[in-house]
Amino acid sequence: MRIHLLLLLLPALLAACSSVDPYTKRAEIERERQEQYVERAIDKAPKWMSVLPASDSAIYESGTGISGDFSMADIKAKADAYGKICMVIGGTASQRTKIFKRDTNRISTENTEMAMRTQCKEIDLSGVEVRELKRVKEGGRYRTYVLVALPLGDANQIRQEKEQTKQESISNERMSESFEALDAD
Repeated sequence: MRIHLLLLLLPALLAACSSVDPYTKRAEIERERQEQYVERAIDKAPKWMSVLPASDSAIYESGTGISGDFSMADIKAKADAYGKICMVIGGTASQRTKIFKRDTNRISTENTEMAMRTQCKEIDLSGVEVRELKRVKEGGRYRTYVLVALPLGDANQIRQEKEQTKQESISNERMSESFEALDAD
């Protein structure tokens, strides 16, 4: 009799254990999908994202950006890298972060807002070059990885030309002032 009762209850117990709330399952699938995106972003990242090239004649920095728009992902990645170069050279940054965390016995959530301003008013980034660029698909979005370099000294021909033009302008201005002073005498 006990065996018959156990056999009758066994399917009911198994059904109760195997039924999972469909929304819990949906949330679990979404978490797994997000983890896969993060793992893929790390796996697909070029080596230079974590180990920058060493050079005595250039400053290297990397950046990454993600967007549903192909070119916006590129722009974000470059802005990230340019901001890092700016900071290395002596730019300033201000940052404001808001973090809200909520923990319950079933779920933990976190919402973060960050606003950051990088200022490079006195920093000349003339001659910055994109050395490498890699794009990967991430869900329905594009992720761009970029490596940029700012050549230093004689290696930065654009900055040298800019400086030469500036010096010529100063020289021409001085020459005009000198001749005006001579003519005034």
